[in-house]
Amino acid sequence: MIDVQIYRYNPEQDSAPYMQFLSLPEEFRSRMVLDALEYLRETDPTLAYRRSCREGVCGSDGMNINGKNGLACIKPVAEAIGSSGCLVIRPLPGMPVIRDLVVDQTLFFEHYKRVKPWLMPNDAAPAIERRQSPEQRAQLDGLWECILCGCCTSQCPSWWWNPEKYLGPAALLQSLRFLVDSRDQARSERLGELEDPFSLFRCRSIGNCSWVCPKGLNPMGAIGRIRLELMREAS
Repeated sequence: MIDVQIYRYNPEQDSAPYMQFLSLPEEFRSRMVLDALEYLRETDPTLAYRRSCREGVCGSDGMNINGKNGLACIKPVAEAIGSSGCLVIRPLPGMPVIRDLVVDQTLFFEHYKRVKPWLMPNDAAPAIERRQSPEQRAQLDGLWECILCGCCTSQCPSWWWNPEKYLGPAALLQSLRFLVDSRDQARSERLGELEDPFSLFRCRSIGNCSWVCPKGLNPMGAIGRIRLELMREAS
């Protein structure tokens, strides 16, 4: 059997969070963490967590698995356990817990909205589409793939320390995605909104964001590039 510890907290009935000790059949070692949660929920229907596509696309089931944020649907149990012999599942850190493994991501999506994640062209709309060359389109690679699961932002100590003011790696990755898009014409406006001491510059290059990204993206690198873009804009 595989030992399991799961964070539990129902504010309607629990005075404080606690860890629930359970066990899994050995066969789950070769399956995904989400499969384990589905099995455990059959025995305890009160266990709460988010899930949807179970293909690593929707980002719904982000959680902290043995100390590292990730998507339960694509995280193998054996890989999560490693040599520890125990599967430990907690909610994403730094975000208020609604119940068990479900966190409140309101602030996370407010920061995403602040970077204005849509194209802002100034010229007249084209008859058919705004064209890009293959080279221009390639500039978006490594940015557009973000699924907004929150894994990077919620594992970022800089965001824990300044959650109201620091945008966090996910929102800043999305900011760069529009800064480098050849179809966007609001570069100066976008950069100007990041010049305060907190929105961008609270990043301390810890690197947790890139370490945990389930899509293999590099938010820390994106933040560094935005800083360079600000320097170029000022020169």
